[in-house]
Amino acid sequence: MTDKYAVIGNPIGHSKSPIIHKAFAHQTGEDISYEAILAPLDGFEVTVQALIVQGYKGVNVTVPFKFEAYHLFTTTNRAIDAGAVNTIDFSGSPIYGDNTDGVGLLSDIQQNLGITISGKRVLLIGAGGAAEGVLHPLLNQSPAKLLIANRTLDKAQNMKKKFLSKNNPAFILEAKTLDGLADAQFDIVINATSTGLTDTALPIPNSIFAKNCLAYDMMYGRETPFMAQARVAGAQVADGLGMLVEQAAEAFYIWRGVRPETQPVIQMIRALQMEKS
Repeated sequence: MTDKYAVIGNPIGHSKSPIIHKAFAHQTGEDISYEAILAPLDGFEVTVQALIVQGYKGVNVTVPFKFEAYHLFTTTNRAIDAGAVNTIDFSGSPIYGDNTDGVGLLSDIQQNLGITISGKRVLLIGAGGAAEGVLHPLLNQSPAKLLIANRTLDKAQNMKKKFLSKNNPAFILEAKTLDGLADAQFDIVINATSTGLTDTALPIPNSIFAKNCLAYDMMYGRETPFMAQARVAGAQVADGLGMLVEQAAEAFYIWRGVRPETQPVIQMIRALQMEKS
C-alpha cells in the first residue's frame, strides 16, 4: 500500500518538494505519494489533524507554518535549536516535529561545494526564521567567528542573546547592523533574508567578500542582487537549491530510513529551471 506524504504551506504552488520527493521515491524504490497542500492561514492544525485521520505518514511544513508546528508537537533537539519545525513524522507516539534546514545547509556547503566551515569567518545576513534555523548548526562547525547582521540591530542582538542564553558563551558570536560592516571581511557570507524575492539590493559593501569567499543565497531559482554583487566582488556564488534538496533528503531519511542520492535530483531541477528560462 502506498504511503502518503505532503508539504503544507500558504502559498504552496511554487513548491519543488513534490518533484524532489517523487524523484527520491523513484530512485530508492520506496512506495510513496507526495503532494502539495494549501492550508488556510488560520487552518494549519485542522489541516494536519485531517491528514493524520486520512492515514498520511508525515508532512513537510513551509511558510508561514513552521513556528505554529513547533508549538503543536513534541520537538527534537534540532527543532528546539531552530525554534521551528519543517518536518513532522506521524508514525510514532508522540508525533515528533523536526527541523532539517540546518543539516541541509551544511550538507550543501560542505559536501556539495566542498567548503569547510571550521575556522572560517562567517557572516549570516538576516535575523528572521531562516537565519535562526541555521545558526546553531553553523556554530557547531566551529567557525573562527560568526556575525549576525541585520537592518535593525535589536533583532540581531535578540537572536544572539537567545542563542547564548541556552549555549556555551565561548562561541564567538557577534551582532551588528548592515551598515556596520565596512571594516569587516568574511570567508563565507550567507544571505538568509527574502530580499531576492523582490530583487532588492542589500546595503552591504563589496569589501566584506574576502579572497576565495563563498557567497551563499538561500533563495534559489533566480539570480538575486546579492549574488550579482558577490560575483562582481570576485566571490564564489551559490544559491539555495542544494540546501532545498539536502533538507528534503534528511526528511526522507527520517520518514523512510533510506538516504537518497541528492546530486541527480539537484541536476534534474537545475535542468528544469534552464528549460523554463
